[in-house]
Parts: sequence; C-alpha cells; structure tokens
Amino acid sequence: MFTGEYEYKIDQKGRVPFPPKFREELRRGMVMSRGLERCINVYPLSEWQKMSEKLATLLPPTRSKARRMSRFTFATAFSAELDGQGRVALPLPLRQYAEIGETVIIAGVNNYIEIWSKENWEAETEQMKDQAWQISEGIEERY
Repeated sequence: MFTGEYEYKIDQKGRVPFPPKFREELRRGMVMSRGLERCINVYPLSEWQKMSEKLATLLPPTRSKARRMSRFTFATAFSAELDGQGRVALPLPLRQYAEIGETVIIAGVNNYIEIWSKENWEAETEQMKDQAWQISEGIEERY
C-alpha cells in the first residue's frame, strides 16, 4: 500500500528518487502512464496488469471513446525500473504532460503512485480540501 506525500527534486538527467518505503514494492518494475489530472501514474507491475485487464473489458475497441481512453492510457505508458539509488528516470513526454519542472510531489494513492508538479499538486490539494465532503457524500450514495 502506498500512502503519504513526499517532495523531491529532479536531477539533471530527469531522475527522481522514490520514498524508501515505496521501493520494495517497485523493485520488480513499474509502468508509468498519464494520469487524468495532469500527473503521472505509477503502477507496480502487478497492479498495471490488473488495471490493464479491467480496462480491456471496459473499453471495447468498437467504441470511439474507448479507443481514445485506451490511447490516452497505453500509448504513452513506459516500463521502468529503479536504479541502485532508488531513482527512476521520468520520460520526457510524461514530464511535459504533467508540467513537471524541478520539484515533484510523489503521492501514495493506495495501490498506485501519482507524481505531480509542485504547483499542480498545490492546486489539487486546495480542490480536495474544498470538495472532500461533497465527494464523500457522492461515494456514500453508491454503496
């Protein structure tokens, strides 16, 4: 399980360290892809496999929106591994998409990780604070 938020600087080669408590689960590899809110989603291989299988059943290629969502998710997905110092190179297309500069926020989101630009994370955090009660009520109605 991934929890917490951590601030890191990206080095000159585009690498970022992961929090030590995240590294063991990522040692077998990971997949990075675009997140819906201008961030990078990072999945351990086992979670990527589960999510890929679920999306394959939910996104039939006969539907245009499903094809677009599949392209959005898979066309810019990158496999990666941690180096010996617990860092990973963030692919340039993902960094550009997420508007990442020199500082990132790495947020644990239960079974996956999100990497945000510091500025986008601050804006998202404000929205979460303002809307948490509304989101909670919406979830309650479903269960």
